[in-house]
Amino acid sequence: MNDTQILQLANFILDNKLTIRKTAKIYNIPKSTLHYYVAKKLIEINYNLYLKLHRYLQQNFKEKHIRGGMATKNKYKNNKKLKP
Repeated sequence: MNDTQILQLANFILDNKLTIRKTAKIYNIPKSTLHYYVAKKLIEINYNLYLKLHRYLQQNFKEKHIRGGMATKNKYKNNKKLKP
């Protein structure tokens, strides 16, 4: 993957407020590969963009347990509606 594509990935994540997992699914690449590009390669290409993305991903990481809890809550809430 070239530098332009890595910059495009980083900007796509920030512009759309997506997670690594969702972005990897959209671009059809492994999430570990995507994470490597935006964490290790981006720092060499554009340090300021790297810092911006890193702050966003750290915040995302801190909030993921909340999203998981909400998903579980909604799952069981929807299952109650389906039962007679």
